[in-house]
Amino acid sequence: MPGCLAGCRPQYFVIPFGPGQSGLARYHHRSTAIDKLKFLLARGLLTICAWLPLSLLQALAALFGRVMNLCPTRMRETTRYNLRLCFPSLPDRELHTLVAESLRETAKTALEMGKCWLLPVDKVLALVREIEGGDILEDAYQQGKGVILLAPHLGNWEIFGYYFTEKYPSTFMYQPPKNHYFDEMIKNARSRGQARLAPTNRQGVAILLKALKRGEMVGLLPDQEPAEEGGEFADFFGVPALSMTLVSRLVERTGARVICGYARRLPRGRGFDLVVRAADPLIYDADLHNSVRGLNRTVEKCVSEAVSQYQWEYKRFKRRPDGSRFYR
Repeated sequence: MPGCLAGCRPQYFVIPFGPGQSGLARYHHRSTAIDKLKFLLARGLLTICAWLPLSLLQALAALFGRVMNLCPTRMRETTRYNLRLCFPSLPDRELHTLVAESLRETAKTALEMGKCWLLPVDKVLALVREIEGGDILEDAYQQGKGVILLAPHLGNWEIFGYYFTEKYPSTFMYQPPKNHYFDEMIKNARSRGQARLAPTNRQGVAILLKALKRGEMVGLLPDQEPAEEGGEFADFFGVPALSMTLVSRLVERTGARVICGYARRLPRGRGFDLVVRAADPLIYDADLHNSVRGLNRTVEKCVSEAVSQYQWEYKRFKRRPDGSRFYR
């Protein structure tokens, strides 16, 4: 089983499994076997999703989303909590409706990954209907100082990234999943076109800097909670959120232009419109806190255009300025 051992330390597998085997070796073999089984099951589901018509796929996802809304899951409660925090004046009835819509959209995003990762790129991009604001990105690219493309967890961010990596030389930061088999599949999918991947560490930041200095495009997910040393608290929909400083640092070092966008899901399985927006001008402020505020305002603007398609089940406000806990 060479594939099963690919991501493991070889010394655990030198001795055949038997009565004298260490518990550590048995643990790693069992863990790797479970990882592979999980991958095979998920890969099978993703393959089915890849070949189903988009309208049918999204209808099934909507059904799954309704089930998630009926069950008192942590995902539903986090979604409700985040929406209540960010939209405190929303009436309860509208909040309930928005939670249900959000869970349906989340399920659609999950099932659509089969198409994004397993279909040929030309078939994925055939799902794109219109591009709004493409000239904004082109103008920024032509300035020659590099472009930082922000792709928040909104709509289908995989399709959004694919479209522009086909057109521009690009480097995207990538944090691999713990499961080695999923990692290989996702890396192969995201490395198509003119895209390269950079790890989420100092080496990866150096790779992004070099790409920007060559006048290329780099891509980041701007709405994930960073490590404390790489973050600054700034309001996101009026709520303090630990937010990345990396974009501000890159702008300071290179003078790159910042663009934000998403792939907006169209109703009844009609595909996606790509939406590109210029960043809030505050993102270019020399003051780090102001720049991070500009980053969050940039993401807010896009999210406000398609609220239900944002990934509200993510614990965006987990760390608080006073050390308190928001989530159970």
